[in-house]
Amino acid sequence: MKTTSIHLGILLLRLGIGVGMLTHGYGKFMKVLAGDFSFGDPIGLGPTFSLILCTLAEFVAPLFLIIGWKTRWFALLAAINMLVAFIIAHDGDPFAKKEKAFLYLIAFIFFYFSGAGKYSLDKH
Repeated sequence: MKTTSIHLGILLLRLGIGVGMLTHGYGKFMKVLAGDFSFGDPIGLGPTFSLILCTLAEFVAPLFLIIGWKTRWFALLAAINMLVAFIIAHDGDPFAKKEKAFLYLIAFIFFYFSGAGKYSLDKH
């Protein structure tokens, strides 16, 4: 019973974090589709590449997190994105402003170490 509860908890967290992050990535995804590559360049890779990486991390990765496929890889991608958001993009902001990036970072690190759980395509 306890194992089932843990796996249900992981599923619920995967769904909640995935759907929540989709709301941040959707606008970026729509910008890419529209061909609008104006974006910040927090780590010097250029605005276009930065937007594409953020779109992958904030829109594509959450989709795979939701279904639980290649969860650890997509969680790592999303965690790196949130680390950049927390440390660089929100540098100088009060913690309350960058708290969301921090919480997502912790969640994605959790999924990197835990995997997707039993109720996923990964099933481990």
